[in-house]
Amino acid sequence: MVEIRLSARCFPTEDRGKIVEAITRLFPDAEVDGDDPVVARSASIDAFRDVLRRYRIRDAARAVMRRGQKGNSTSFLLNKQVAAIGKVSFSEENHPLGDIEVTIVSDNIDELIDSIAPSTRMEKHI
Repeated sequence: MVEIRLSARCFPTEDRGKIVEAITRLFPDAEVDGDDPVVARSASIDAFRDVLRRYRIRDAARAVMRRGQKGNSTSFLLNKQVAAIGKVSFSEENHPLGDIEVTIVSDNIDELIDSIAPSTRMEKHI
């Protein structure tokens, strides 16, 4: 079972609808609630996985998810503006308008990360 939790601040200068759109472009089945923060839950990683594959950033995504791994979960930040156009940009630090905080929980997080972002690097066999 996979549970995806998302959260993003909605500043007074922002349109909540655009934040919801940013979240649902990457996680279309997300159930969104709240005004500030905007919070969401999703059970499907498929659209996110497809974006990582389409834009050929699986190795970068894999590294970010491994760095954020704790126990049976991984956490990372996504740039809100980039997510609004259906792309992924991982944030190493908070942006002035904030980011989308993503936490993915799974009974087997290692296997899930491997399925979301399999390594594309050729391993040397001796």
